Amino acid sequence: MLPYIGRRCLQLIPVLLGMTFIVFLIIRAIPGDPARVILGQQASAELIEALRKQLGLDNPWYIQYFEYLKGLLTGDLGESLRTKQPIVTEIWPYLAATIELALFAMILAVVIGMNAGIISAWFQNSWFDYLAMIIALIGVSMPIFWLGLMEQWAFSINLGWLPTSGREDVRAPVEAITHFYLVDTLIQGRFDQFLTIIKYLILPGLALATIPMAIIARMTRSSMLEVMRSDYIRTARAKGQKMVKVVYKHALKNALIPILTVIGLQTGLLLGGAILTETIFSWPGIGRYIYEAIGFRDYPVIQSGILVVAFMFVMINLFVDILYSAIDSRIRYN
Repeated sequence: MLPYIGRRCLQLIPVLLGMTFIVFLIIRAIPGDPARVILGQQASAELIEALRKQLGLDNPWYIQYFEYLKGLLTGDLGESLRTKQPIVTEIWPYLAATIELALFAMILAVVIGMNAGIISAWFQNSWFDYLAMIIALIGVSMPIFWLGLMEQWAFSINLGWLPTSGREDVRAPVEAITHFYLVDTLIQGRFDQFLTIIKYLILPGLALATIPMAIIARMTRSSMLEVMRSDYIRTARAKGQKMVKVVYKHALKNALIPILTVIGLQTGLLLGGAILTETIFSWPGIGRYIYEAIGFRDYPVIQSGILVVAFMFVMINLFVDILYSAIDSRIRYN
């Protein structure tokens, strides 16, 4: 196992290097000059040229790229062209907000999606099976921006049950310790704030969880149907074991491999693809952080943000691969 993990970690190096190089070239292809964006359209050519020299934008692209790589090796993600702050410290609150939202959404997707798929397979061709699969098909096809707007209209504007946007009540802000607000409120013993943060998470979390929930439900049903036809399942049922135990203890464990693969991929996609949800609900996450940086041609922020998301995506896939052998003892990495 350890040699396999070591090889996979070494494989991350060319993947991340390729990612930095591709992102670097794509960003430089974006029309516009960062120096002119920072100084404004009325700035003189002398001021713009001086700022370009100060920021190192007058150097050839390959020198800029290797300077950026040299900073990465020392743990320096660079400095934002817009705020003049180190990206290492500036990016963490945004990244923590996205991770918290993505994990909340994935918990909803896994709990609801897996149980819907299991019950659909258990009662195949029943009214619940047809209804669950129709809802799953609608969930996969539904645009997130439309669902988010409908949630705001129904639960915030009409019913007034949940807040429309934001991450916290501005009248009682959370004292950030880890920047995971659910964790911070529990550390401080503020259970009233904890419930408030949950309320702010529900609408964006539901919007973000819709597509993964539908995919997990359909994959769980397909995988469970295949396992439920196995001989050992029929033997367990013939021995008189309760159906709940047969399904959740025996069948589910052997059906988890493809389900776990989908969960890992969807978790990575949620971390990098939450920009629509974050924009609709004014959620201060990494997606909005990168989006705003694109508007200001803030090259270091864009490069670092995408690199961080890509690194997390690859690490999630590595973690899923390692879990395979823990779930199924027949899998061995030699």
